[in-house]
Amino acid sequence: MTSLTQSLGSFATRPINHPQKDAALEIAKTGFIDTIATMFAGSNEKVVEILSAHYEQFASPVAEAPVPFLQKMMPAQFAACISGTAAHALDFDDVALSGHPSTVLVPAILAEGYLQNITGLDALEAYLVGYEVWATLIAREPDQYHLKGWHPTGVLGTVGVAAAVSRIKKLDAKTASSALAIAASMASGLVSNFGSMTKPFHAGRAAANGIEAVRLAEMGLTAAPDVFEHPAGFLYAISPNNHANLKNEAAPMGSHLFILDAGLCIKQYPVCYSGHRAIDAIINLMKSNSIKLDEIEKITATVGKAEASMLRNHTPKTGLEAKFSLEFAIVCALLKQNVGLGELNDEFVLRPDVQSLFSKVEIEITEKQCPIDPAFALTNRVVIQLKNSQQLDSGEIRFAKGNSKNPLSVKELHAKFIDCFRIFKNNSKNSEIKAEELFEKLSGLNQLKSLRTLFKP
Repeated sequence: MTSLTQSLGSFATRPINHPQKDAALEIAKTGFIDTIATMFAGSNEKVVEILSAHYEQFASPVAEAPVPFLQKMMPAQFAACISGTAAHALDFDDVALSGHPSTVLVPAILAEGYLQNITGLDALEAYLVGYEVWATLIAREPDQYHLKGWHPTGVLGTVGVAAAVSRIKKLDAKTASSALAIAASMASGLVSNFGSMTKPFHAGRAAANGIEAVRLAEMGLTAAPDVFEHPAGFLYAISPNNHANLKNEAAPMGSHLFILDAGLCIKQYPVCYSGHRAIDAIINLMKSNSIKLDEIEKITATVGKAEASMLRNHTPKTGLEAKFSLEFAIVCALLKQNVGLGELNDEFVLRPDVQSLFSKVEIEITEKQCPIDPAFALTNRVVIQLKNSQQLDSGEIRFAKGNSKNPLSVKELHAKFIDCFRIFKNNSKNSEIKAEELFEKLSGLNQLKSLRTLFKP
């Protein structure tokens, strides 16, 4: 019987034949569009500056792939790391599979795909391979990784990238299995680092490690042939309560595509996705009711346990901390009827009117888990209690705007893309890349003859 590890490696190397493959590739295309937008928007963040300076210390004649917002060529794994970190730096990138798949997969595919001169269709298929390997692994864990302290973006993303790059490089199944097994030992990422620069570095490092794992496998580095299903292997080691399914692959991978079920959730707000339903609730309540802030007694937000663990900063002092604060998300939505990049700075977070309202927010936990993504509760709810005893209730909110089940329109996705490039242009002297032209290229990515032409004027 074929082992799970062997099944994953084999899947990474063979064609995907599925009647809805084109629909799956369209979802992957959305991942490219949104990630490249957030990558450029986040390119001026301090963490990107630090990483760029760090990798420039390693003088090398190898210039394999571009870092497009820096207008520099670097070794592919360095380029992927910097680009992945930039895409995740604002926490504005898409969400699925209990993490952020595109911010890991897209930068790695752009870097290694540039080096191998693949087509846009090749890039989309590599994305699909990486997504499905990640999804297959996470489907074997019934419990919530975040409650154990694992950040799935760094942990599962590393393996997903190794699968995607194995497809790009057309490895044989045995070498691809080794690459995934090597990646399994390179995977990490901790929830305790949420709200710091290290959190986006999880994404960048996963992209780089996945590329490196493939190269090591190509050179003959060996790894266990059963690393994912072994009792001392990957799935069991990271399992929060030792409930991981370690059985061998029951059905051929690719016969069911997880991406058609889970899709991608595109963020409207540049904060942890666990707070988005609460933000939607507050904005809707403010629009529907005449509420004065001094009339509010308290605000009760009901979220899942894992969501609460991610939203760990109850009295944030910085813009980074505020991205992982339910209190900030709610207070900002109250004050501004929006939570945007303009509010995610230290000055706004420290405003007395912002800080004074945090104590009015109370968090309650629901045990009902979302069947699509276990990192989230089935529903969220917000209730505003006024001093006159009136209650304003959002009701149960199933999906935030932008969720794969409540998606943004093409027009809204385009608006976010252009807005991200406006932020980039305001902070950069790089004028060669035109946002509208790039959006058009990405919209027809499946027709692009060479990935090397993507960022060329």
